[in-house]
Amino acid sequence: MSLDEAVVRAADPDAPETGTGTEPGTAPGSTPGSAPARTAGTWAALRPLLLRLHFYAGVLIAPLLLVAATTGLLYAGSWQAEKILYADQLTVDRVGASAQPLGAQVAAAKNAAPQGTVSAVWPAPEAEATTRVIMESPGLAEGETLTVFVDPYTAEVRGKLTTVGDALPLRAWLSEFHSSLHLGELGRNYSELAASWLWVVALGGLALWIGRRRTRRAALVVPDRTATGRRKTLSWHGSVGVWIVLGLVGLSATGLTWSRYAGENIGELKDGLGGGTPAVAAKLPGAPAAEAGGEHAGHGAAAGDQAAAPVPVAPVDVIGIDGAVAAARSAGVTESLRITLPAPGKGYVIKEQDKQVPVHLDTVAVDPADGRVMDELRFADHPLLAQLTRFGIDLHMGLTFGLANQLALAALALLVMAMVVWGYRMWWLRRPTKDRTLSVGRPQPRGSWRKLPVTALLPLAAAAALVGWFVPMLGISLLVFLAGDLALGFAASRRTAKV
Repeated sequence: MSLDEAVVRAADPDAPETGTGTEPGTAPGSTPGSAPARTAGTWAALRPLLLRLHFYAGVLIAPLLLVAATTGLLYAGSWQAEKILYADQLTVDRVGASAQPLGAQVAAAKNAAPQGTVSAVWPAPEAEATTRVIMESPGLAEGETLTVFVDPYTAEVRGKLTTVGDALPLRAWLSEFHSSLHLGELGRNYSELAASWLWVVALGGLALWIGRRRTRRAALVVPDRTATGRRKTLSWHGSVGVWIVLGLVGLSATGLTWSRYAGENIGELKDGLGGGTPAVAAKLPGAPAAEAGGEHAGHGAAAGDQAAAPVPVAPVDVIGIDGAVAAARSAGVTESLRITLPAPGKGYVIKEQDKQVPVHLDTVAVDPADGRVMDELRFADHPLLAQLTRFGIDLHMGLTFGLANQLALAALALLVMAMVVWGYRMWWLRRPTKDRTLSVGRPQPRGSWRKLPVTALLPLAAAAALVGWFVPMLGISLLVFLAGDLALGFAASRRTAKV
C-alpha cells in the first residue's frame, strides 16, 4: 500500500475500497473496485482527482479557514459590541427639539482637539446619535484619524476616539486581526490563501457529495441520523456543506477583492471591463490640473527649463458646511451623509453612506463659493460590476441587512468551524496509527488523471493554469501540493520495488 494513494481514501473514508471483494451495487461479473456503469467515463476518472485535492486542501488549508472563521465570527459581533462599549460616544443623553448648526458642532470639536485638522464631518444619522467630526492629527498611524463625537442638540463633546474609517477601536482591531492577524503584510498572506482555497474546497466538496451513491434524495441535504461513526460525520459534513456553499463562495469572492495579489488582478479586470467605481468631479473652475508624476516625470528636459507647477490654494468657503449640506439635500442627497471638506482646488464632496437595503449611495460636489452643485453621481448610474462589488463587500462586512446580516455571518462562521472539525474527525478515524505505522486506509489506484479523455484533460489543465495565474496564492500552493503528491508517489514506488 502506498501512502500517497491512501490519502485519497482518507479524504473519503466511505468510498468503495479496492481489493476487498464485491462492492455494494457493483454489477455481477465486474472486477472488485471497478466503478459502477452509471459513473463510468469522465466523472469516474475526475472523482479521484477531486478527492485527492479536497484531502490536501482539507488537511493543509483547513487550519487557515478555521482561523479566518474564528476571527470573522468576532468581527461579525463587533458591530453590536461597539454600540455597547462606546455608547457614551455614539449616543446622546436626551434627544432635543432641534439640532445645532453643523458649523457650531464643528467649532466645538475643534475646541476639544485644537491640534487636529478637520477633514470630514458625519452628521448624526439618527435622532439619538452623535455627530462625528473626523480630524487628521499628529502622532497617529497611517490610516488612523481622530474622531470627535458631538451632541448635535447641545454641541457638547461626548468623547474622542482613534478610528480607522468608520471603525471604532474595537472593530478596527478585530478587522485587522481578521485580515492579517496583526502581522502586517506577511499576515495578509494567510487570509488571501484561505480566501483563494475556500471556493475550491466548497465547490469540489459539493461535486463529490452530489456524485455519491445514495438511496434517498433527501440524504443530499438532510444528515442521516441513523448512521454511526464515519458515515454519520460524513453525512453532517456533506449535507451542511450544501446549505452553506453559496455563502462560502460569496465570502471567498468578496474576500479576494481585498487581497494583495488577487485583489490587484481583480481590480485590473474590473477596470478593463468598464466596471471600475466612478468618482464625482469636485475640481473647482480655474483650479490647476494635477501635475503628472511618476518615475519618468521630468525626463526630456533640464530641470531648470521646467515651469513650476501652480500650487492650488485653499478655496474661499462662503457658504460654510451648513450651506453645502443644504445644497446637497436640495439635490436629493439626504441619507446618512458624509461630508468631505474642501481641499485645495476642490469643493465639498457630500455622499450618502446608507448601505442598508434600499441603499442610498448618491454623491454630489458643491462649490464652496456659491453653493452650486458642480457634479452629481447617482449609484444607479454606476456600472453593474461596481454595484455588485459594493453589494458583495457590504454583505461580507455585515452592513446590507444590519443585524440580520451580522447574525447570518456569525452562523456561517460557526458552520465553517464545524465543517473543519468534522473533516478532521473523519481523518482521525482513519488516523495513521489505527492499522499500522503510516497507514491511513486502503489505497485508491493512482494515475486517475491518465484516464481522463484529452478533451477533458486539456481544458482542465488550461483552466487550472489560468486560475492559478489570476489567483497567485492558489496557483503557488497548488504547485506545492502537486510536488508533494509526486514525491509521495515516488517514495511509495521505491518502497514497492524493494518488496
